[in-house]
Amino acid sequence: MNALLETREVSKSYGGFHALRGVSLLVRDGEFVSIVGPNGAGKTTLVNVITGLLQPTGGTVRLRDQEIVGMDPVRLAKRGLVRTFQLVNIFPGLSVRETVAVAVVSRLGRGGNPFRSREAQIDAIVEDVATVFGLDAKLDTQAATLSQGEKKLLDVASAFALKPELILLDEPTSGVSTADKHRIMEVLVAAAKAAGVRAIIQVEHDMDLVARYSHRIVALQEGRVLADLPPDRFFSDPALLSAVVGARPPPFAATWKGAQA
Repeated sequence: MNALLETREVSKSYGGFHALRGVSLLVRDGEFVSIVGPNGAGKTTLVNVITGLLQPTGGTVRLRDQEIVGMDPVRLAKRGLVRTFQLVNIFPGLSVRETVAVAVVSRLGRGGNPFRSREAQIDAIVEDVATVFGLDAKLDTQAATLSQGEKKLLDVASAFALKPELILLDEPTSGVSTADKHRIMEVLVAAAKAAGVRAIIQVEHDMDLVARYSHRIVALQEGRVLADLPPDRFFSDPALLSAVVGARPPPFAATWKGAQA
């Protein structure tokens, strides 16, 4: 498989504090990669460097073998790299239709006010995206009235409307009930396939989700890569699990299913 994203010896320091220490990561076409580790391990810092919110102190980040360090999130989105955030990042006063339309208009480079005009092409794309995420029945519902799970799906739907090749999910099910977590992940994986997303990176604490959906698991500790392993090897190492997440393997860890299975 071809390399889609690569970080080489990425470091990030704040004075004497080293948040990242020479992190190298390779993500290939078709992969679902989970980044795990305890609080303060550098997970969010790494994602912020990759997505242009932070400048690294050292190292390089390459997308399809092109250097992207210094590019802002808007330019990165145009190159096919987008992210979602742990906290829902939507405007509560907008409807589902309007929220997704903002992303569609941005991707198409259209001017004008997406809230006042109902262009047929934009409407069709919005409705297609909403359908994939199970939000088609709530297109004219105000975002503030959605359930937490639906807000999460809307947030991710807006990112998918930008037609990314690579998407980074930061705690995609945080704040969602345990009963809804797997439903949301199933929707996200199916949507990624339908939209032609070439790879997914997620930052995740829930080891059940990590075990079930990952092709590879990258464990960070104190800003360094501690392990980069397939799920079977990761979850068969109790010492590694204890060091990284302070947890035992999920009961079904041996029966994980990759995102592309």
